Amino acid sequence: MSPCLRPLPAHEYRRERWRNGHGWTREVLRMPEAAEDWDWRLSIAEIERDAPFSAFPGVERELVLLRGAGVRLRFEDGEVREVAPPHGRVRFAGERALTGELIDGPTHDLNLMWRRDRIDADCWHRPLVGSMVLFVEPGEQWLLHLLSGHAHCVDAGGEARIDMGDSLLLSTDGARRRFAIDGGGEALIARLRPRAEM
Repeated sequence: MSPCLRPLPAHEYRRERWRNGHGWTREVLRMPEAAEDWDWRLSIAEIERDAPFSAFPGVERELVLLRGAGVRLRFEDGEVREVAPPHGRVRFAGERALTGELIDGPTHDLNLMWRRDRIDADCWHRPLVGSMVLFVEPGEQWLLHLLSGHAHCVDAGGEARIDMGDSLLLSTDGARRRFAIDGGGEALIARLRPRAEM
């Protein structure tokens, strides 16, 4: 197995309480892995009832609906946003106070968070039909979370297969690296890179 190609099976996600105790999350990965003061973190929030969200000062968040009829984000400043089926997305600042209101029953929501003073992040929803190629630059890390179907990824050092609900971390060993992905289904793809010094 290539050290730059790391599968993250769904059955290994770590389940824990929200910071404010009002819900559960399954942590996919954080970087650095052993640090409480992480640079970025990917998890799956399990929202079972209307509840306030935990505050994360200095953190940007992107919430993506994975399962359920959706959740309404009611911010304390009066803004209201809906994360609706099939895979609605909302990006917001982690320090904003808000309550999540379920539209019709529990939801599972992918929750990507990153420290805005350290990391720049982009997130895309892509169909997987046949083949595609990702080029990862030095210092970058890419995450692929499979919404449906299956995927097979190959680089110069090895290969990995993931199925629905699994994730995949792509990184480099100091040089630009090419990853070829084959499969069928849908994926969320995120690129995380160190923020350029001002």
